[in-house]
Amino acid sequence: MRREIRFSGFGGQGIILSGFIVGKAATLGSGKYATLTRSYGPESRGGACSANIVIEDIPNGYPEVEKPEVLVIMSQEAYETAKKDLTDDMLIIVDEDLVIVDPAIKVNVIKAPFTRIANELGKKLVANIVMIGFFTGATGIFDKSIILDSVLGSVPAKFKDLNVKAFEKGYELGLKVPRRVAA
Repeated sequence: MRREIRFSGFGGQGIILSGFIVGKAATLGSGKYATLTRSYGPESRGGACSANIVIEDIPNGYPEVEKPEVLVIMSQEAYETAKKDLTDDMLIIVDEDLVIVDPAIKVNVIKAPFTRIANELGKKLVANIVMIGFFTGATGIFDKSIILDSVLGSVPAKFKDLNVKAFEKGYELGLKVPRRVAA
């Protein structure tokens, strides 16, 4: 079985870290093989970036994401770039406060307020952790504990409580949407 997942947004949102967390959960927590490829502009903050994860039961023969099963979009620029390649069999998850989806496009789109929730928690920087929690609850691809362990093993210990709160808020919200991906 092969899964392709893409997180996209702009530098400073924790997009690359999100891909790392999911890839780590796949390998260390689920016993799968995972490859993470990253793409980002020359700017460290504000430039376009993406994290592409390929997960397989056997060693990856081709590490590039060609057609993601799940596409998470955290910026309008990332949406505009991806818009031409969206298909009905993809699950598209967007930050509803940062991405305006063209209503003429008929695809599986789930909107959630990742950045708003992070701001309510007092730290905009945990929007990616809110998103990972939502991704986990909405897709059911990974067991909650496996992803949460990967989050906690990837963020500074002094922010553990904040990251747990961010993950839980996203996860609970993700459980409220109908699952559209085979676990």
